[in-house]
Parts: sequence; C-alpha cells; structure tokens
Amino acid sequence: MKTRLPKIYIDTLGCSKNTVDSEAFAAQARANDFIIVDHVEQADTLLINTCGFIDAAKQESIDHILSGVDLKEQGKLDRLMVMGCLSDRYASELKADIPEVDAYFGSSHTSIPEVLNALGGDFKKELLGERSLSTPRHFAYLKISEGCDNPCSFCAIPLMRGGHKSTPMEQLIKEAEMLRAKGVRELIVIGQDTTYYGLDLYGKRCLDELLLRLSDVGFDWIRLLYAYPAKFPSHILPVIRERENICSYIDMPLQHGSTEVLKSMRRGVTRNRLEDLISEIRSEVPGIRLRTTMIVGYPNETREHFEDLVDFIETVKFDRLGCFMYSQEDATTAFPLGDPVPVKEKQRRVRELMAAQEKISLEKNTTLVGTKQRVLIDRIENGTAWGRTIWDAPEVDNEVVLDSAVAGFNLAELKTGSFYTAEITDAEAFDLFGTVLALDE
Repeated sequence: MKTRLPKIYIDTLGCSKNTVDSEAFAAQARANDFIIVDHVEQADTLLINTCGFIDAAKQESIDHILSGVDLKEQGKLDRLMVMGCLSDRYASELKADIPEVDAYFGSSHTSIPEVLNALGGDFKKELLGERSLSTPRHFAYLKISEGCDNPCSFCAIPLMRGGHKSTPMEQLIKEAEMLRAKGVRELIVIGQDTTYYGLDLYGKRCLDELLLRLSDVGFDWIRLLYAYPAKFPSHILPVIRERENICSYIDMPLQHGSTEVLKSMRRGVTRNRLEDLISEIRSEVPGIRLRTTMIVGYPNETREHFEDLVDFIETVKFDRLGCFMYSQEDATTAFPLGDPVPVKEKQRRVRELMAAQEKISLEKNTTLVGTKQRVLIDRIENGTAWGRTIWDAPEVDNEVVLDSAVAGFNLAELKTGSFYTAEITDAEAFDLFGTVLALDE
C-alpha cells in the first residue's frame, strides 16, 4: 500500500533569499509527488523556513515555531519541521528548548532532500532552477550566489550560510528563462553581495556580463539589490545606463556614514570614498535612484558619530533609505564590544534619522508631481490600485496610489502585473498619487 504523503504548508520568514529557497523547495516537493498547500489550515505538516539575522528576526522565528507547537498540541498538525538560518546556527539549543519540533534542518537551500526524505517520500526527481513562485506572478527574485566573504563585524551571515559561492551563469540564465516563461516581467537580482559575483568561479567580477545576458532574456525590468560598496564594480554602470530594461536603481547597503564607525564595522570604505562612489554612480547613470540601509546604535557609535551619519544622508540625499537598530550577534567580531547603547537611545536615533530622510524623500517626490510615469500594478483592492515606478522595489520602496483615471478609461479594467502610464498628481514622503492615462505595454 502506498504511503499517504503529507500536505505541507511552508511558512517563510526573513529575506528574499529565503523566499527563493522556499520556492525551490515547493517545486522539488511537487515534482516528487508531495502536496504543497496555500494555507496552514489545509496542512497536516508545517515547515518553517527561519531567519536568524538579528534579534528581532530570531524572535519572530521562535514565535512562529511556538505557534506551530500550539497547533500540533491542539491536534491540528501531525508534524512540525524547522529549517533555515536560525536552525542552522542554533540547532542544539532549539532541540533542547523546543523538543516538540519533529526535526530541525540546516540552511534551507541545502536541506531539500533531507526534509523530503524525513517526510516519508522518495526523493527521486531533482530539478535545476525550477521554482513554485510565492510572489505575485509578475515579479520574481533571482538569487545569484550563496553566502558572503565580507568581514563585516556585526554580521552573522557567513556563520550561517558560509562563504561566497556564485551560481554558474548558465544555470542562472536557464532559471531566468523559466521565470520569463511563467510570465515574470520584473526580475530582481539578489545575493548577500551581488557585486562579488563570478570572482570565485571565473577569477573576476562579472556582474556586468550576467546583467547583459539577463537583459537579453526579455524582462521588462531587471532590478539590482544588495550591491556592496567596497571594491564596487564600476563596469556595471554603463550596462545599467545603456540597457533600457535594466532599472536605473541600485540597492547599496552602506550601514553608516562615519569613517570611524565604518572602520570598526570593517566595511572597507570611508565616508569620503562613499561620497566619491555615489557621485561616480550618479554621473555615469543620470537619473539613477539609490537605496541604502543604515545601522544605528553600533557599540562605538557616539552621539557625534550619529550626527555625522545624519549629516552624511543630508549631504548625499539618498532616494530611498531604511534604518535598523544594532543587534549584538554571537561569535561576530563586534560581539566583544558589548551593546552599550540603550534601546531607547537606539529608537530615538532611528526616529531622528528617518525624520531627516522623510524631508529628503518628500522633496524628491514633490518634483515628480505633474510628470507622467510608467507604473507596474502590484495589487488592486476596492477600486484602488497600488503600483510602482521603475525606481521602486516591491515591499520596501514607494508606491503609486491610483484611484482615478482619465475620461474614457475604466479604472475597473486595470490588471495586476500590467504597466500603465500615470500622471502623478500629488506626493507624500513615501508615496505618490496619480491618475491612470493609458495602458503601457
């Protein structure tokens, strides 16, 4: 008699890299006759793909595991499985503290056969690059590498995911072609450090060649995230400038603007070097938008260092900016420095930094009022559509709110995943508002 295979719900936490791993798992599971369901209520097995990046992410992962334990104790689940970064790094502690979990596995991108075999299946068919998308079908992430070789003092990613390992280019092109065939229109290129791509495989950084080949696949938009500033490969800039379907947008996490803090963080750059690099990028690619993230409350960040950071962002005027409080991570080189900045002071600094950025964002958004922009629709609810310009990544950047259309254009006919021309009629610090003028396919 054939064993009944479980119905699996995948609960994905953390970054877009985890999203890709879960999508690959779902595709492999379905190829081997497992059933993947869309809601935990439909499942008899819960698989949690955890994040262990900072304290808040760890706590969220633990909370989800404990919720899974509750469901299991209520008889609503037969099995509870945990994989990903948190269980990779803290497996022994988790097994001791939460023994109700049936099995813990390591990094999600390496655990697919182990998990499926543990669930009672027969792992026979291995797919290369195939994924069951969990994002809206019009955009998807392409993870071009695993791990990281950078020595940042605050970061535990290398401890969880190991050193940098580029995915072969031919494999990435095949995966991109499969995504395009599924109807994906926006491809978002990710990796812990995308600028390092190719150095381990080909002896040189070849992100420029990869972007050119991806551009030829036929996506409407290709967006680059997580570009490390030290040893930034300037040869990618002409590619971004000259290829129309590569967005004039780079996400480049800088983490700080004070040279002293950057040195302690082991970032390999100074404030002057960052300002020169940003000037070079803006000169080489006119009109480009830059997104960054900052960390406040680092152990040796004095008030003067923080004010230097505020001055840096007011000088550079980033188009998009996020901010995190420092989280002390075990076994990192910054761990011995302690965590001396009080939480309330960290929160105060986050508010101050984001208040400064809000003024910059409002100033930049206001200049778009009266212009016409190409907008990709992400979702439609109750007669209002939310979309993005070419300068905005999903989930983290500005949205364009469309709740009206020109005479003769029926707003109800808008479709998610389609492009429209819209006139920007109003602006707030982190959102734009507009009127739909025409379909722009």
